[in-house]
Amino acid sequence: MRLAVFDTHRYDRGALEEANADFGHALTFLEPRLTAQTARLAEGFHAVCSFVNDRVDAATLELLRACGVRLVATRSAGYNHIDLEAARRLDVRVTRVPEYSPHAVAEHAVTLVLSLNRHIPRAFARVRDWNFSLDGLVGFDLAGKTVGIAGTGRIGRVTARIFRGFGCDVVCFDAVPDAAFAREVGARYVTLEELYSVSDVISLHVPLTPGTHHMVDAKSLARMKRGVVLVNTGRGALIDSRALLDALKSGHIGAAGLDVYEEEEGVFFQDLSGQVLQDDVLARLLTFPNVLVTSHQAFLTREALGRIAHTTLASVRAFERGEPLVNEVRVEQVRPA
Repeated sequence: MRLAVFDTHRYDRGALEEANADFGHALTFLEPRLTAQTARLAEGFHAVCSFVNDRVDAATLELLRACGVRLVATRSAGYNHIDLEAARRLDVRVTRVPEYSPHAVAEHAVTLVLSLNRHIPRAFARVRDWNFSLDGLVGFDLAGKTVGIAGTGRIGRVTARIFRGFGCDVVCFDAVPDAAFAREVGARYVTLEELYSVSDVISLHVPLTPGTHHMVDAKSLARMKRGVVLVNTGRGALIDSRALLDALKSGHIGAAGLDVYEEEEGVFFQDLSGQVLQDDVLARLLTFPNVLVTSHQAFLTREALGRIAHTTLASVRAFERGEPLVNEVRVEQVRPA
């Protein structure tokens, strides 16, 4: 099957080409993001492969449909960049990768916490200037601290297990609590309000839905412990970035680790080193010594890339053969949390 792969980077291409040895699709790799301005590049293809910062809105889907596209296979777990209502109306099927490596994302979340707590970026910069002073580098023991895990899906559960391994007291929130999981790891479920108020570290692992959009806003931040470490490896819009900025400026939030950002489209995954950053909020966040931003790289391990590629191409093959799409996303399946 002919597949147009948008927003391609070297790591994508390598993983997809390796996985394609098992499928034999005809892959065409395109550097531009998939938007209404680039959709016509898919002329003659029956399927396209998108990524999280593409803009597969109604206008894009209409152009894709006119080009002959019948399947959008997004190589991501998130799918809020795709207008599912428009896809249904246009009879364009949508698939995703619901699981690739929960360990990759969970380990990155913990890495952000450790890096912030022990001031690793600042310490690294100092010693490269031959400054071996320890002033301002005091952290805290994770052992005995309370870690709040918001969302106990696959990634949240792995994250909880890792923090339990550090000797942390883990509290969890989920729309559907799992008592068996809590007993297994020695955690407990609490309300979201209690999680905010008791946690020394908070890690977000919920999907982005209308109900979770800006779940961390000014009111939520005010409920949190002064000095809390807040980490987001989920979706950028879970956090109101301007409210976070204010909480950091006031000193209420001790540190923030962000692998995602609500306005990351057109910024993350790009080399903007020779330009002026136009996003004033992101630019301000990057000036804080207690903020660590990574460019949506939590998924970026060899194991995860391989699983993403294999699952994506398997969905394309199933579509080609008229088989059930086990990883299909439909608008009627999406419900506010």
